[in-house]
Amino acid sequence: MTVTTLLAAGSATEHRGLTMTLFGVFVLATLGITVWAGRRTKDAADFYAGGRGFTGFQNGLAISGDYMSAASFLGIAGAIALYGYDGFLYSIGFLVAWLVALLLVAEPLRNSGRYTMADVLAFRMRQRPVRTAAGISTIVVSIFYLLAQMVGAGSLVALLLGVSGDSAKRWTVVAVGALMVVYVVIGGMKGTTWVQIVKAVLLIAGAGLMTVLVLAKYHFNLSSLLGAAADAGGHGSRFLEPGLKYGASDTSKLDFLSLGLALVLGTAGLPHILVRFYTVPTAKAARKSVLWAIGIIGGFYLMTLALGFGAAALVGPGVIKKSNPAGNTAAPLLAEHLGGGAGSTGGAVLLAVISAVAFATILAVVAGLTLASSASFAHDLWANVIRRGRAGEKEEIRSAKLAAVAIGAVAIVLSIFADKLNTAALVALAFAVAASANLPTLLYSLFWKRFNTAGAVTSVYAGLASSVLLVAFSTVVSGKPTSLLPHSDFHWFPLENPGLVSIPVGFLAGWLATLLSRESADPAKYAELEVRSLTGLGAH
Repeated sequence: MTVTTLLAAGSATEHRGLTMTLFGVFVLATLGITVWAGRRTKDAADFYAGGRGFTGFQNGLAISGDYMSAASFLGIAGAIALYGYDGFLYSIGFLVAWLVALLLVAEPLRNSGRYTMADVLAFRMRQRPVRTAAGISTIVVSIFYLLAQMVGAGSLVALLLGVSGDSAKRWTVVAVGALMVVYVVIGGMKGTTWVQIVKAVLLIAGAGLMTVLVLAKYHFNLSSLLGAAADAGGHGSRFLEPGLKYGASDTSKLDFLSLGLALVLGTAGLPHILVRFYTVPTAKAARKSVLWAIGIIGGFYLMTLALGFGAAALVGPGVIKKSNPAGNTAAPLLAEHLGGGAGSTGGAVLLAVISAVAFATILAVVAGLTLASSASFAHDLWANVIRRGRAGEKEEIRSAKLAAVAIGAVAIVLSIFADKLNTAALVALAFAVAASANLPTLLYSLFWKRFNTAGAVTSVYAGLASSVLLVAFSTVVSGKPTSLLPHSDFHWFPLENPGLVSIPVGFLAGWLATLLSRESADPAKYAELEVRSLTGLGAH
């Protein structure tokens, strides 16, 4: 056991009742919301889109809750604490990405579809091949993202309970998986949305409290905080300059470019974000919800500056790495320090509160991801591909609930082996897959008249295959102590993020397949889609 683990163990043992009570209160409260919402879920529109009854502000909060994941709270704070300026690049990328979603995707998607991304693609193309490709892509992206949340949950609870063994992390992952399945199966989109709204408010409040406490330590002088972080980081002024993580070699610089590309373009292709645009009654409300989300998320990412540099200055990168090599426990350790340190009542209280908020973050995000992927399976693969449109609403909802259980089980199994990976890095991989497989097809479908079924299917599969293949043969999976398989080395792709290669592949494959295909697009259907996407005429 490390010193940190022993301290955490003593603190957790002394105050375990408080910790368990806070966790229990949140879980019971969210389960109550889920049951309440579940009783009001009558049909497919309720289950998939929350009855389209949420306001722009409510949906903006829910989008924030969906987007500010364990990667944002735990992963980014850890990345900043360990790598300084280079860690903050995650925050910048995650935030700038919303401009792409706002300007290109939010309104046309809300006007053109019903429940899933594939609704837009299938509007003017052959249903079965397009829905199959989009459904598979949605499930793969969701599972990548789910891995990040589960890994965060394992790290968090292991720290909180002061245990260093893998068994506690595994049981935590199983518990989170079980809870997310319950949220989706019982509450559908209504229950999940309200859980995300509550979680967003708690996360902003928790991060805000820690930011004020950190800045108060340095008399609200940001320069003093950054100086202390640079001194404690062991790298001097380099800690505050670009290049500590991504500037050591040409390969690392390319990796940074790849990461930035994936983050900026990935948001507009994330399935669990895209389905949120269907929960509002109008395109105007969809635009408003994105504007609210940008404001809320932007404020939060500014606070990650204080959290990350505060953790570096007050806790120290060495202590953080001993607790978790990827830095995922930086924010909880900072909370414990701000409350009075390990073993103190104040430290235990603040650690428990912030950990409960982070746990709430994980539960809300995994519920949204599971709902998006299970909805895509039920609505796209089951109802429209396997059953060829003959499935009734009750059958479709039943298949979505069964899919939620299956996807939850797959995510649990994979997460058990990924506990050494940084959650922000894992989410960046999900962004790369989304930007490679989903975004090219969406943009071509909405804005290119000649685009056809062959182009759509090729774009999705080429982007998906290239991104997943490159990840499989990168250091994310093998070749490093923090890899998924640390004792194996079969990597040949030099970058940790595949976006620099796989995103152009997705766009190029869709363009080439369209030009080479003899199939001609229907200009009347494109004209109808264009009118609907821009005006909302005929939207559901």
